[in-house]
Amino acid sequence: MEIKKVIAGIYGANCYIVMDENTKDAVVIDPGGDVDDILKAIDAIGAKVNYILLTHGHLDHTSGVEELKNITKAMVCMSKEDDDLITKGEHLFGPLIEGGADKLLKQGDIIKVSSLELTCIDTPGHTPGGMCFLIENCVFTGDTLFAGSIGRTDFAGGDFNTIITSIKSKLLCLPGDTIVYPGHGLSSTIINEKLKNCFLQD
Repeated sequence: MEIKKVIAGIYGANCYIVMDENTKDAVVIDPGGDVDDILKAIDAIGAKVNYILLTHGHLDHTSGVEELKNITKAMVCMSKEDDDLITKGEHLFGPLIEGGADKLLKQGDIIKVSSLELTCIDTPGHTPGGMCFLIENCVFTGDTLFAGSIGRTDFAGGDFNTIITSIKSKLLCLPGDTIVYPGHGLSSTIINEKLKNCFLQD
């Protein structure tokens, strides 16, 4: 497995390309803009993009979806809750994805890309339909969990108690050496966040 990070869009969101090194089949997680830069990274490793996966529906993670989908013909996948908020034009969600997501994700769904399997983990709180993606010893957490912090909960549909419950019940139970790839900033590990993240201390 090869993971390539591109810092994309005006808010500097982390976009990830995750590729099976043998077949070059890949997913792109959260293309938030700067599609030219994302495409350069895709071409540099020779990736063939099968899926565009969205951790949530905020515009800083979705603004490049339509353009990237038109170029790669990849299937767009996200939760129903956030897809509905984009469709309704909720503030800070979007932009509109023509026809909506191609596949609506829920807890426990598995996305297969050649030998890779990404498991969907439902983690509401930052948004109602927040979703993390677990693959091997890596978890892509969007704006649910950051290195030393958590996602904001003061936007539409956000809830502090819900995000804390999501993190503690769905993420902190993962093996301690699981690498956390967040939607902004540097990577971390589950054990680091369990021990040092001030939002997660009892």
